[in-house]
Amino acid sequence: MESFKWTQLLNPEFYINLEIGGHHIGIYVVLFIVFAETGLFAGFFLPGDSLLFLSGIYSEVLMRELVFVKGDFANVALLATLVAVSGIIGNIFGYWFGAKSGHFLYAKEDNFWFKKKYLIQSRLFFEKHGGRAIIFARFLPILRTFAPIVAGIVQMEKKKFMFFNIVSSFLWSFTLIFSGHYLYRYLLDNHNMDLKANIEYIVIAIIILSTSPLVINYLKNKIKERRS
Repeated sequence: MESFKWTQLLNPEFYINLEIGGHHIGIYVVLFIVFAETGLFAGFFLPGDSLLFLSGIYSEVLMRELVFVKGDFANVALLATLVAVSGIIGNIFGYWFGAKSGHFLYAKEDNFWFKKKYLIQSRLFFEKHGGRAIIFARFLPILRTFAPIVAGIVQMEKKKFMFFNIVSSFLWSFTLIFSGHYLYRYLLDNHNMDLKANIEYIVIAIIILSTSPLVINYLKNKIKERRS
């Protein structure tokens, strides 16, 4: 058996193909990670976007352990729906925590799990975009962890929050999972290119794409500070 390395925790494929006692538990791990990104403040290191994209590629493996679904489209759609529901529940938990004890976070000291600067960035992002920030944040690492907490802190109307919560979760899950699944099938069937053999490059590309808006915004703010 190959020895465990902590760097595996940064590889989405590790979670998807995880086995215990001969059973693939990847589907349960994926759903938990999606929940944890917003429900347990772990979004700054868990591989959210790349995990969903790869889940689309491995959709058959993931769903096989949970339930047999006849039909490729139905299988992927059910997987995306389950992921969306996990994201909705995670956001609800984050909103509840923000409403009940969010102000405590501003006085909390930084640690491995929590960085106050991310909370402040999310608050500014939320103030700029309002309810749409819940949708935008779903596609942005770190911000999707703190956006529902900030929504709870500012006492965003619950019905309004749930609307954006549901829309953002389904958009996020269906976009990434369907993209991963059908891009994989297209390249394999038409160009004999197996994306599973290039997972490292896919993960790096998704990380760059998903974090580039945050980096660009950071650089813009730095330039404004120097000019002022």
